[in-house]
Amino acid sequence: MPQFRLIRRMYPVSVFVAVLGCAPLANADDMASFATGGYALGLRTMSEMRKIDTDGDGSISKTEWLAYQEKVFSALDKNKTGVVDEKEFLTPSSDLAMFATGGYARGLQTKAMMHRIDTDGDGTVSHDEFIAYQSKVFDMMDASKSGAVGPHDFLGK
Repeated sequence: MPQFRLIRRMYPVSVFVAVLGCAPLANADDMASFATGGYALGLRTMSEMRKIDTDGDGSISKTEWLAYQEKVFSALDKNKTGVVDEKEFLTPSSDLAMFATGGYARGLQTKAMMHRIDTDGDGTVSHDEFIAYQSKVFDMMDASKSGAVGPHDFLGK
């Protein structure tokens, strides 16, 4: 019986050690908890990175990222009101197809992504909500907080 007492006393310690060991893995990719899988998969490709990297230096600055997201919002906001309703958000956009990859557009234009971006829950995505969300996405990818994201961080490797 003494061996069972030892095991019982060691159990909380082993659970604590296991949790500590796994904690870094939980933060390894916050994108998974922040965005849908389709959005993350469509975004995190080399072809999408090349489209966003307008100066061709192999990394994406926050300025490049936000300029790209301004174009995305403009393509979604078909009636140019500064607010995108569900119909606009979910309708495929030929303007978006001209500069974004199909995987990114398909991953973005879902009800689940719209609801994640619509922080005030009014059923629409305003320009400010969209840019604030995309700013958070960039900040998540910019693990080194350098203001630029290289292929390693952008691809989530």
